[in-house]
Amino acid sequence: MNETIADVTIPDTALVRAATDMVREASSALLFDHSRRVYLFGSLKGRHRKLEVDPELLYVGAMFHDLGLTERYRSTDQRFEVDGADLARDFLLDHGHSPADARAVWLGIALHTTPGVPNHLEPETSLVSAGVETDVLGWDLDEISPENIAEVVKAHPRPNFKREILRAFTDGMKDRPASTFGTMNDDVLAHFVPGFVREDFVDIIMGSDWPE
Repeated sequence: MNETIADVTIPDTALVRAATDMVREASSALLFDHSRRVYLFGSLKGRHRKLEVDPELLYVGAMFHDLGLTERYRSTDQRFEVDGADLARDFLLDHGHSPADARAVWLGIALHTTPGVPNHLEPETSLVSAGVETDVLGWDLDEISPENIAEVVKAHPRPNFKREILRAFTDGMKDRPASTFGTMNDDVLAHFVPGFVREDFVDIIMGSDWPE
């Protein structure tokens, strides 16, 4: 039976059930509830923006977007966003989706910490970022009614979420600090990891092997 929260349906399909089980098994309650809110808020923003989206693809993008932070799935040699994107791509291909579908979801996850780019791409890509921006940054909350916000948070609460998500970011990235170069993620390590020094883009250019 389909589940409906804030007038958004979570499809009762084999793909969605498999994605839910995979994320629930690997993630903390914090990341699981956050990922579900990303799907719900992304869906609501899509409706407000009059975008048509494949709900299964958006669900996988939302649910997998932080899997690269989990102990089970994180690597030490690439951005956590790419870890999750790779997992989602393989998951969709294994479940019979097209390479184009898998690519759209891959981009949605890989770019979800790169504001200003995903909103120019397909809804299955852009609405993952829109959901993340709502839940983590509180951006564009006016696109969602207070009643719908309350219903989403009732279904998937966010106790002490600001501090706990920052802790999850730190734990998921502290062993691969170089992967945060050029992203907002180095803000997190600069705040919470003693001795972390940001790489400076200007210093890299000026110190390159080119004479001029």
